[in-house]
Amino acid sequence: MDRDQAIIEQQLGRPPRGLRNIEVRCPWGYPAVIRVAPLLTENDEIEPFPTLFWLTCPILREQISRLEERGIIAQLEAEIARDPDLRERYAEDHRRYAQERFALLSTQEKELLAERGWLEALRDRGIAGIADFRSVKCLHAHYAHHLARKSTLGRWLDKRFQLSWCPADDIRCDKLADKLRADR
Repeated sequence: MDRDQAIIEQQLGRPPRGLRNIEVRCPWGYPAVIRVAPLLTENDEIEPFPTLFWLTCPILREQISRLEERGIIAQLEAEIARDPDLRERYAEDHRRYAQERFALLSTQEKELLAERGWLEALRDRGIAGIADFRSVKCLHAHYAHHLARKSTLGRWLDKRFQLSWCPADDIRCDKLADKLRADR
């Protein structure tokens, strides 16, 4: 995990918070999606962390950022508002995500969250901590969820935009790994 963690730090430009697992690797073997703890403890501070899956693949992160810059979130929200079937499948994705996140909490963590009034946030909120299941927040979180578990919005993005991994002749994370070796 040490090499993977170093690569993830290079991908994100910082150490990952609450790293628990690498959920998805790209075709070239590098971490692409990580799972993080739903409750973070740092410097004796405790913080709920509603984003369970984190997209680390730099090429996918760039593609998603460009889509967000183009206003795709507003287009998606309009489509969700118009299409009751899409709206229900999307809401179900949020519910499944919240259930998985909540199941990862220990009994002691749930008690602590209840004491602080945060229990409902991690039990009831969806992808990226969203409370209104008709709105969309952070396509990166949605696509990470899609790669890890499959999702309605991820399929929608794949169908319309054909998001892709690095080509074999330009693997972005090979360059990150080379940089890590050179820095040692």
